Amino acid sequence: MRSILLLGCALSMSACTFVHMAPSATKVKVLASAPSCEKRGEAEVSVRHKVGFYERSEAQVRDELETLARNEAPGVGADSISPLGQPADGTQRWALWRCTR
Repeated sequence: MRSILLLGCALSMSACTFVHMAPSATKVKVLASAPSCEKRGEAEVSVRHKVGFYERSEAQVRDELETLARNEAPGVGADSISPLGQPADGTQRWALWRCTR
């Protein structure tokens, strides 16, 4: 009975979003590659990719990593971000860019 309860809790958490976008991050663009813009810095962001023995959805983890990177951009005057590599164990590095003048 306890294992069924734990499994139910883990499955219900799989649809939850733990990361919310800051209002100032809504206008930050996500670019597939490095643009010819002014680089404002880099950010390493991370989220939980596992909850106990349960592996979270890869798509959900990617979405949350992107949201965290977008949240970091306005703090350094960036309006765009691009990934510097693939996510690994819930962590990913991003470049922060200022493309508008």
